[in-house]
Parts: sequence; C-alpha cells; structure tokens
Amino acid sequence: MIAVERMDGAAAGRAEEAFTLVYAEAFAEPPYDKEPDSVEANFRRFRSQVRKKTFRGALARTGDGEPVGIAYGYPLSPSTGWWDRLITPVGDELRREDGRRTFGLMELAVRAPWRRLGVARRLHEAVLADGTEERVLLNARPDVAAAQAAYRSWGYRKVGEAHPWDGADLHDVLVLDRGGAGRPGQ
Repeated sequence: MIAVERMDGAAAGRAEEAFTLVYAEAFAEPPYDKEPDSVEANFRRFRSQVRKKTFRGALARTGDGEPVGIAYGYPLSPSTGWWDRLITPVGDELRREDGRRTFGLMELAVRAPWRRLGVARRLHEAVLADGTEERVLLNARPDVAAAQAAYRSWGYRKVGEAHPWDGADLHDVLVLDRGGAGRPGQ
C-alpha cells in the first residue's frame, strides 16, 4: 500500500531527504541525466521554495516508509519570470498573474518501481486538493512520452515551449484549466 501525505512548506522541509532521494533517482534516468551537482542546485531552490507560505507538497511512501514519489509547487507571483522563458511570447491575458491565479507545479516524480500504479495522479491530486487557483502550469520535456501522456489524460494543454532555465533543453509549457469549482476535471 502506498500512502500520500500532503505537506506544507515546513513539513516538506523536514522531509527534504525523502524528496531528494526521489528526485535524484527519478531524474538520473535518461533523458534527464541529472548529476549530483544538478540535484544539489535543485534542492538549494527547494530550501527557499518551502519557505513560501503558499507552498504545497505531497510525498508518497510505502507502508514501511520508503519514499516513492513527490510533487510540489506554489501559486505564481505577479512578478514571475515563468512566462518570460517562452520562445514564442503569449498574450497578456495568458501571462497575467496575481499570486492566486496559477499554481506552478515545480516537480512531480515517481521512482521507477512504483510507476504505472496511479501514484503520480494521486500526488498531483493531493498537491492541488485545497487549492483555489483557476489553473496549473508546468514545464514538461516533450521527449518523455509517459509524462506527456499522463498530463494530456489529466486535461493539460500545450500553450508554448520554453527553456525554463539557462542551458535547459526545450520544454513544453502545459496548462490545466481547473474549471469553476477549482478542481481538476470540473
């Protein structure tokens, strides 16, 4: 049995070791090929992200406590640079952020032995569960077919392409409209 625990920033910060283990293992695989220095850079960002009062995370563990999956993010601020990374600019209405409109899903990962069991979907639902944002935004590599298929099946649509950080490969920028009730699929 796999349990999914929702976490605020303080709880996620205390569970950094589990988040790091999942991230490092999941993203060491091709095409990501994350090296230890890249993992450490991500978790330097994580340490500042968990300090945001709006941070929401989720951690999946086996019955004996082994970490198997993670998800986390927070609502985008009005000054976010996320939209500036697109290679083709989008209109002002799509770019508009007010700190409550868009949940930025920073990471979603499941270790290989636990994939295709619905863990990613449960993590996704958990991290969004109490959110009132009208949409979710994420970057996804176009060459990772399983993730692309999952995001499409959950209702995400591609709105552009971006290099999310300097030196990054091209990613698809995907948006999930959460509907009037603020819940996926409604």
